[in-house]
Order: sequence, then C-alpha cells, then structure tokens
Amino acid sequence: MKPTPADLRLLKLTDLEVRKSKVDGGNLGRPWRAGGTFGDFVESLPHVLAAGDLRRAAEAVVRARRAGRPVILAMGAHVIKVGLSPLLIDAMERGLITGLAFNGACVIHDTEMALAGRTSEDVAEALADGSFGTARQTGEFINNAVSAAPELGIGRAVGQALLQRAPANAAYSLLAAAARLDLPVTVHIAVGADIIHMHPSFDPAAAGLASHNDFRLLIGQVAKLKGGVYLNVGSAVVLPEVFLKALSAARNLGHDVRDFTTVNMDMIQHYRPNTNVVRRPVLTGGLGLSITGHHEINLPLLLAMIVEGIERA
Repeated sequence: MKPTPADLRLLKLTDLEVRKSKVDGGNLGRPWRAGGTFGDFVESLPHVLAAGDLRRAAEAVVRARRAGRPVILAMGAHVIKVGLSPLLIDAMERGLITGLAFNGACVIHDTEMALAGRTSEDVAEALADGSFGTARQTGEFINNAVSAAPELGIGRAVGQALLQRAPANAAYSLLAAAARLDLPVTVHIAVGADIIHMHPSFDPAAAGLASHNDFRLLIGQVAKLKGGVYLNVGSAVVLPEVFLKALSAARNLGHDVRDFTTVNMDMIQHYRPNTNVVRRPVLTGGLGLSITGHHEINLPLLLAMIVEGIERA
C-alpha cells in the first residue's frame, strides 16, 4: 500500500510555559573571575550531568566520613602511574579514605616507586627481547614479603616490608602509608596477570593464601558499608568482579548492606564496573554514579571537593 504523507497541520501543540523541562537558569554555569577560591570554582560549574555527579560523589564521601561510615577506594594501577599517590596518601592521612583495594599491578607500581622512585617500563620495547617484567628487585621484594607473612595478606605484608626497608622514596608508597596508618589495603590478584608471577621467587601457594586473606578482609569492610561509599577508579574487570562477590558474601553472612553510594571513575565506561559497581549493588537502596574522564584530572578534583566539604563542615 502506498504511504500517505502526514498532515502536520493537525499536530497538537503544547504550551512551553507548562511543559516539563530538565534545564533552567539555576543549572547554568558561571564565568570564572580571576582571584576566586577553589570553592568558587566548584560553585561555578553547571549543575548538570557529570558536574552534578562529581558534586554528589564528593557530598556522599563528606556525609559518610562525618557519620563515621567507611569510604573504600578500589583502584587500578593507572591511578599510580598518572601521579596520584601523594594525593591519596594525603586523603588517607586526613581520614577521608578508610580502606584501599588493589589489583596486583598496583602493588608492583607502588613498590617500584618506593624502591627506585620510578616505574612503568616501555612494554613494546622490552617485549621484543623478552626482558619485559623481569626487574629482579621488584619480584624479589614483593614475592619475599608475601612468602614471609602470607597470613597478613599481600597489602599489609608488602607495606610492612617497605616500612622496615625504609627506601629513599617510601613517601611515594600507598602500601607503606597504609601500614604506617594501620589502614587496610586488600590486594586481589589474577595469577599470571602480573609480571612477578613469572619470577622464580614467586610462591603461588603463599600468594593465593595472602590474596584470599585480603578478600576476607574486604568482605569485612563491605559488611559495614551501609551509609558509606565505594569508589572504583580505573579497574574495568578484576575489582568490579571482586566487589560483587564481597557484597554477596557480606549479605549472606547476615549484614544489612544497603543505602550506600557507589562511584565508578574511568576514561571510558565499561560493562562490568557499571553493572557490578554502579547498578546492581544499590538496587536495594543507595546511589550509583558514573564519572567519565582522565584520572589525573577528575580524581584531584573530587579529592579537593571532599577536602573543602570536610573543612566547611
């Protein structure tokens, strides 16, 4: 059947004055004026989309810490490689972060920064001759620390070893800072995914036991997450999967884990973080936020907003 053109003269029009709108003058940003404070800058941002989510994330952390609720930061190694360790250590010292969760690569880059003051090798160049991932000091230090005290978990075992060694650049280390402050750092490895797993010093039994102890410790923290905040920064697969299991285990053990805030921050948004961190965990109550952008810009912004919020409170 031949289609007939629609007669748009018959279209029913509505009144702009009564139509619902999602943006009004109160949402608009303000031009920057030289000499303003950081608080002025935050207030100048539009009250829409990511700027609004960044505010909500900061407010959730401030609210949680004022109420004595936990703030857990789970992170991939890129956060360390883009220079954010000093900011996170400051947040730990201020009591803004109550626990960290790492993948295995975080331990490597954190330890190398402490031992040598530098990290992140040229993978393409080193892969060509088979030297990628073979730095002796990295493997020996981490693997020996874990083998010596697997009952402590990887995070505390390596952190304490760094405190005992006291290398010149220990101030760069999140693990050392956490051990000094007696804050938990749980490390969740995938065997074969990290360079130290191919070193002769690697003890798979000790590493497995230590990482499982860390998993149990994370469950204990997640069990108290009601009213708190869980941030996933730069981990697309491992830590979102670990968090989902930790949350299920905590609830299975009888803990009322709901009404908390989850935040995913990454350069692009992936399925697992958005499903396993932002959406599913808060279906029983809470708020999930996704913030897209470079860690070296967004995380300092968020931390500064949290500091401002705490100081104002």
